[in-house]
Amino acid sequence: MAKKGNRVQVILECTEHKNSGLAGMSRYISTKNRKNTTERLELKKYNSIMKKYTVHKEIK
Repeated sequence: MAKKGNRVQVILECTEHKNSGLAGMSRYISTKNRKNTTERLELKKYNSIMKKYTVHKEIK
């Protein structure tokens, strides 16, 4: 049976890469607790195309 609860999967997308105009896209999949974290996630993750750590924001 599937688990029921407040945990949902979210997609994180690089903001710097999106604005730079380079080809490709840096995205990560993570989970968050919908009840505790109501606002969108914002984490620093590694962007392999730009070869540095950048801010990744949750997309809908």
